[in-house]
Amino acid sequence: MNAPDNHLEHRARALYREAARQLDPAVAARLRAARNEALASANDSSWAHRLLQLLLPAGAFAAIAFVALFLSSPVQRPTSIAPTSAQAVDVDGELPPDAAAADPRLYQNMDFYGWLAKNGDSEASR
Repeated sequence: MNAPDNHLEHRARALYREAARQLDPAVAARLRAARNEALASANDSSWAHRLLQLLLPAGAFAAIAFVALFLSSPVQRPTSIAPTSAQAVDVDGELPPDAAAADPRLYQNMDFYGWLAKNGDSEASR
């Protein structure tokens, strides 16, 4: 398997040398200038590449440190404001409102609310 690859390599080198000998000197000079320009620009961009390689991990470390600091710091809630009775009522509404804080008109027709609790489901299904 090594012999055919070796033969192909020798043949490719021979074709390259023959083509290089037949190349016009002006075209060869332009190719050399383009090669030198490409190598120079590669060297110029290498410092930017190195800078990017340095800044990317540093930025990632800073972001991780910021998140860790944010998560580890306790949340300070204001303690000077006393909760009122309206704030103390359960949000789900499981507890009835405080009689002193509620509207007194809610307690005027207690018989109606009792009747509604017993018959509300059967009346609504009609």
